[in-house]
Amino acid sequence: MSASGRGETTDDLLAALLDGMDAALCAFDADGVITHWNREAERILGWSAAEAVGRKGFAGWAVRAADAQDVEERLMSAQDVPGRQVHEFALLTKEGGRVLVRTQSAGVPGADGKPAGVYCAFSEVHAQIDLERSIALSEALMDDASWGVVLVDVDLRPAVVNAHAARAFGSGRTALLGRPLGELLAQGVEELEGVLQHVLAEGSPPPAPMELWVSVRTPEGVRRRCWRSGFLRLGSPLAEEPVPLGVGWLFQDITEARQAALDTAQLRFRAGQLHRSGRAAAECEDPAEAAAVRLDFALAGFAEHALLDVLEPSGDPERPRLVRMAASPPLLPGAGASAARYAPGHPALQALDRIGSVRTSAPRGEPAGDWARERQWPADAVHVLCTVLRSRGRTVGALTFVRAASRAAFEQADAAYAEEVAARVAADLDLAACPRPPKAGDTP
Repeated sequence: MSASGRGETTDDLLAALLDGMDAALCAFDADGVITHWNREAERILGWSAAEAVGRKGFAGWAVRAADAQDVEERLMSAQDVPGRQVHEFALLTKEGGRVLVRTQSAGVPGADGKPAGVYCAFSEVHAQIDLERSIALSEALMDDASWGVVLVDVDLRPAVVNAHAARAFGSGRTALLGRPLGELLAQGVEELEGVLQHVLAEGSPPPAPMELWVSVRTPEGVRRRCWRSGFLRLGSPLAEEPVPLGVGWLFQDITEARQAALDTAQLRFRAGQLHRSGRAAAECEDPAEAAAVRLDFALAGFAEHALLDVLEPSGDPERPRLVRMAASPPLLPGAGASAARYAPGHPALQALDRIGSVRTSAPRGEPAGDWARERQWPADAVHVLCTVLRSRGRTVGALTFVRAASRAAFEQADAAYAEEVAARVAADLDLAACPRPPKAGDTP
């Protein structure tokens, strides 16, 4: 290829690169004559390259006469200083309108190192401000936001994590990048991934922020958290058709507020159950039946089974024996009272000794059924709470609540509720053991 051919190819390549730029660009030689003018400059000002190239500066066509000298001096001064200079000018469009532009100009050295001209990139100020605001917003979200921000790629793996989100996951920002969400969350990952996949596929996020309960794996153990989350599909602005880059996930930890609301609702429900059970028990002529009614009400939303054991009246006080009086629901329909042969150290006997409550759960790694049968509990027992029955300063028996694997272990608030139920049941049993007053008309 000849030298002239190579020069033409280089010029064509340079022209294509300039015309493909998103920013308007023009260049001046050392005398201030325009040598290059790309399509974005034509779009902003309306002057074509044929009309602009060859003109000396902007005077007389792209800038007001009063501003021409100042604009030219500031632009051409870039030849004499290192780095880039930023200025704002009011330029004129071909139709006579005014456009405020922000320019970045820098000197172009020649082969001998001497100034050979200036290149100038410019854009409309409002567009530049919008870009700067977008960049500033992104940086603020990634650094100082009070919300957690995670940018998830199309493979549903964190690509960018801000400081707040890293603290919520109990890890460093870089340690979270590229890891599957299943490695970060012990529970809740299926629901989260389902939402992310929907946003990627449909492009439409949930209409309102949603609450996600998750269990986060941290070096200190698994933590149960509630995150109010919003999602945004991220698409490339450079593609002709929308191409998903991932999903922006913003979340805020509302665990304390949500847990407080749940606790309040739970207290309200349990107080209502105690009230309703009292009204129902008051209609029972037999106090023992009233005790069974109270157990039925207590089970709602609390446990799967309730076992009522009473002390044998003539038993040895040093070695108390319990008799199974009732179970709700009945374990053996139609069966009467039977001795509960509990081994020493049984939680029910511990509750008698402590005059309080005992909570226990099946050991991990052991068959829960065997563990339950050894203690004479229903086969599905995984979490158990035993509490003492006390009335008029005397121990009447023990009350046991049983939960299956689908429920969480008993907590202190559960023990307080069980003790409240036990106090009412103990009063019913104490009343059942008292001689019944004669009715009117009975033979003395």
